[in-house]
Amino acid sequence: MTNKALRILIADPQHFHRMKIERLFNGLDYYRVAPVQDLAELLTLVDYGCEPFDVLLINAELAAGALDLLSFLLDNPQVRHALIYNEPMAPLQAVTGFAQENVQISHTPLPGLQAVRQLMALVDAPDITHAVPDWQHAQPLLRRAHA
Repeated sequence: MTNKALRILIADPQHFHRMKIERLFNGLDYYRVAPVQDLAELLTLVDYGCEPFDVLLINAELAAGALDLLSFLLDNPQVRHALIYNEPMAPLQAVTGFAQENVQISHTPLPGLQAVRQLMALVDAPDITHAVPDWQHAQPLLRRAHA
C-alpha cells in the first residue's frame, strides 16, 4: 500500500521536467510533491524544513559546481533518499557502501517511470511486521494454553 504521507521534493531548473516527474509520482499515488527550480529554493526547504524529505530527485545541473551534491546528501538528515540524475560524471557501476545506500546517481537526462518505481520500492517498502494480523501472533500462545 502506498504511503501517501511521504514528502517528495523535485529540483530541476526546467518547469516541464518538474511537471513530468511530478506526474510520474502522481501516477503511482504519491501527491505530496514539492517542485523547486533553483538551488536557493532547494537549500531553503532542506535546511529550514520542520520535517525531513523522504525523497529528493535532483537534476545535477541545478548545483552546477556550486555544491557537491553527493557530499551534501550523504550526511544530511533532512533528506532520507535521493536520486541525482543528469550526472555525466556518475560512476558506471554503483559504489556499494553503508553511507551511499540512500543516494543513487544516474546518467539519464530525466528519470522515467521505471527509475521512479525502483526508487519508491526502496523508500516505500512494505513493513512486514504489520502485514501479519495481530490474532495470528496470539495463536501459538492459545495452542500452548490448550495443550
